[in-house]
Amino acid sequence: MSSHLLSKSSFIRGVQCEKHLYLYKYHYNEMDKVSEMQEAVFKRGTDVGKLAQQLFPDGIDASPKSAFEYSKAIAETKELIQKKQKIIYEASFFFSEVLSIADIVVNESGTLEIFEVKSSVSISETYLQDAALQYWVISNSGYKIKDFSIIYINNQYVRNGNLELDELFKIESVLNLILPMQDWVQEKVNRFKEVLRKKTIPSIDIGEHCHNPYICSFFQYCRKHIPDNSVFDLSGLHLDKKYDLYRNGIIKLEDIPDDVKLPKSAGLQLDVYKSKRNIIDKIAIKDFLSGLNYPVYFMDFETFQPAVPMFDNSKPYMQIPFQYSVHYKKSKESNPEHFDFLAEAANDPRVKFIINLLKITKGNGDIITYNKTFEISRLKEIAETFPEYNDDIQDRISRIKDLMLPFQKKYYYTNDMKGSYSIKYVLPALIPDLSYENLTINEGGLASIKFESLFYETDLIRIACTRTNLLEYCKLDTFAMVKLLEKLESL
Repeated sequence: MSSHLLSKSSFIRGVQCEKHLYLYKYHYNEMDKVSEMQEAVFKRGTDVGKLAQQLFPDGIDASPKSAFEYSKAIAETKELIQKKQKIIYEASFFFSEVLSIADIVVNESGTLEIFEVKSSVSISETYLQDAALQYWVISNSGYKIKDFSIIYINNQYVRNGNLELDELFKIESVLNLILPMQDWVQEKVNRFKEVLRKKTIPSIDIGEHCHNPYICSFFQYCRKHIPDNSVFDLSGLHLDKKYDLYRNGIIKLEDIPDDVKLPKSAGLQLDVYKSKRNIIDKIAIKDFLSGLNYPVYFMDFETFQPAVPMFDNSKPYMQIPFQYSVHYKKSKESNPEHFDFLAEAANDPRVKFIINLLKITKGNGDIITYNKTFEISRLKEIAETFPEYNDDIQDRISRIKDLMLPFQKKYYYTNDMKGSYSIKYVLPALIPDLSYENLTINEGGLASIKFESLFYETDLIRIACTRTNLLEYCKLDTFAMVKLLEKLESL
């Protein structure tokens, strides 16, 4: 076997953008750095794939031992099929310089059923393209395919006791959907081979395809010519409209003509940028502040979303609260007191979480959050799962006020917010001494994967370090709210 030119992943990259395909093949070092979040997504896919193998027990793993041993893996797969091995995991196939590795193969006397495992909760067009390519490779390798199915997660499954894999996973045949795609696959394979045999990078400009179906691996590489404060920084403007401006040669914010129609939010952002004058609507801010009642509790939650439910009465990807931070101010003039909770990575954290939270927030006064929809949704979910806490939870919900509102409505807006009302942008714009940049954990998604990793971590030093970083991050979320409210009150 000669070295493969295409694989499943490179084929999907080519469907997205031929430049993406070429860069991935020949300029791999230019690829954007893979974030910890992306690495966690890749690991989740691998873990879900391993778990799905239990639906077909007693199989043999034929995966290549390294990236340079695909020839051995292909030969081993062929040998296992010839020897009538019924279940094969990670079976490798090769045809016309294209490599395909099938997650699960069921072999019935040389007739194959193929199963591709996905960690998502539905079947996308991209998954069908992936499956169509696999069918093309395997069928053209001389094997008869009885059926081709995609295994994905049932997001309505509620765990009670041991995992029920037959309930957790859905298996859906896509054979009738991918058979009509075979000519399309052939055309794409031929086209991509032509692209990869050229000596130059395809001349393809940035566009909507950079975002669909995934953010391109070379997103930043292809945007080296885009300056700060460009049309892509406009808030509230649809992606296609941003690219319409770009294709018309309008890239910098200052280049946008006055007669271009923009949504209100983007229009205000542009006005502030061009005029260099901040928006501070003191009347609207005063009206917002008049609705707050001391004492006040500044409250923030952190959650994690395991793909496979870990606890009873939880679903796949359900947001499980594991941490809170609360700053308390008795009056406008008083110094804030801090309270927090961080669950141990052992059992279901929700009961201890809510007991502690209800105790801390008992009494009068408003509870201030930033984007109240998130905290309210989590509280409602806990109340539904643990109804014994419902009355107290409803009391807390009734007292919640949203500090995001004056920034979302642009009662207060500066150019440093870059069109965003996220607290990550608002805080350094109003309180330059405070920022998330120097924190090891500096955003909610990272906090989520770091906490989930503690369930499997055995190094006590790493556990202690991660817990300290989680506490620092969540504490800043509520302390930031304290300082932002003080800033508004100072007006």
